[in-house]
Amino acid sequence: NKNKQIKIAMMFVTGYGGENYSWRFSESDPKAYTNIQTYIKLAQTAEKGKIHTLFIADTPGITGSGVNGDMNRKSPMFVMEPMTILTAVAAHTNKIGLVATYSTTYNLPYNLARQLKTLDHISNGRVGWNAVTTGTRQVAYNFGNEPLPDTATRYEMAEEMVESVQSLWGSFGKDAYIADKQSGEFINMEEVIPINYQGNYYQTQGPLAIPPTAQGQPPIFQAGPSYEGIELAGKFASGVYANPFTIDDAKHYRMMLKESAIKHVRKPDEINMFSGFMATVADTYEEALERRYELLDYMSENEYNEQILYLSAMIGIKLSEMNINEPLPQFLQDQARPNPRDPRSNRAVELIKKGLSPREVLANGIINYHPVVVGTPDDVADFMETWFKAGATDGFSIVP
Repeated sequence: NKNKQIKIAMMFVTGYGGENYSWRFSESDPKAYTNIQTYIKLAQTAEKGKIHTLFIADTPGITGSGVNGDMNRKSPMFVMEPMTILTAVAAHTNKIGLVATYSTTYNLPYNLARQLKTLDHISNGRVGWNAVTTGTRQVAYNFGNEPLPDTATRYEMAEEMVESVQSLWGSFGKDAYIADKQSGEFINMEEVIPINYQGNYYQTQGPLAIPPTAQGQPPIFQAGPSYEGIELAGKFASGVYANPFTIDDAKHYRMMLKESAIKHVRKPDEINMFSGFMATVADTYEEALERRYELLDYMSENEYNEQILYLSAMIGIKLSEMNINEPLPQFLQDQARPNPRDPRSNRAVELIKKGLSPREVLANGIINYHPVVVGTPDDVADFMETWFKAGATDGFSIVP
């Protein structure tokens, strides 16, 4: 569809951006993690820049989603608490969407439905829910002494959680809120109906005494490429946050999401995939690269050496005894081969064969959890346009 437009989300990551060492940049507020004014300013800037929605990825603990919880030198990846952060942001923005992760494993339907619906009113209908199971063993013990449920159970719980929350949202009829001073009728109670939801894991009677907002119900988002995650998305999700590293992988994942929507008697275009990528932007590539080198310089010697070892495994060449500040000799460039177990390896080999030094390859974020664009605004636009025109994605989740 030539008239289709790219949808853009921006991730909120503790006020510093997606790099754990960016808190040390000279212009950074080192305590932005707890400064709500930082989040408000970022949100207002994103809204001014026509960003479609803000997104907070979250796990209810200091570990999870590939994060080991070591904050001795690194800033945390998760905000203090997403619902509270977005409530403050909602009061200082007007149009930008507000989406965050709330666990389907460690919440109760009535509480979550009530909180999200209230936030939807505060924001005038701008809220979405990234409904994700909690998959980190350690997090389970933040909620008691029971171990983490297995994958199948967690996704059964997730389906019940979304069903029950949506039922609670729908328990207050769209025409029930009358507030007529002349007749004295405040609410038409015939349109406020208990749901009596009885699942295997969650039970709730309802109704929820909160009227619908302008958008009706908050849309559901999902993140997680497992079979179970794709099934959950196909049944409920309007948006999916994805983590592909190549256009081919993105096209395949997007196709699976569309097929899952059809399987659940929905239209394929009802699901929009947001592919994550990171960007370091400056007036020139060289200036942006210097910012990336600065991040490498903040690493401990052990962590930096671990990255060199990992890059070695990605390209099939031992780098530990080489000058990593210089391009590899041509014969070694020719020997570089991508590791089939790591989808980022093709890009690593491509950069090595272009004559970049191993250090510059690392500075290009080749080991990051998303693709990384280092360069000018035009470079970022070209990256997005290439993926979008290839049919690889419906939009992007930018990690600044």
